Amino acid sequence: MPPKKFQSKRPTRRRNKTKVRTKKKDPIFVDGERPRPMYVDYKDVELLKKLTNRQGKIIGRRKSGCTAASQHAVSHAIKRARFMALMSYVGD
Repeated sequence: MPPKKFQSKRPTRRRNKTKVRTKKKDPIFVDGERPRPMYVDYKDVELLKKLTNRQGKIIGRRKSGCTAASQHAVSHAIKRARFMALMSYVGD
């Protein structure tokens, strides 16, 4: 009978399972309809508030799910809405 091998008392490491990431939907496109040319209305304050955090900062593309073009249009719309006093520069 062969001698028993030494077994460590530490648990074995588990490999990280890869997570399946779902693609975020662009909040600017409604039902796959793309506005031409890319324009976000600065007077639509409810949509713009969803794209800012509690401090009033613009949420980045990775969190919001916007494309590069729609994120550019969103940032311009938020800045215009702030200048026209439709939105505040700081949060509540």
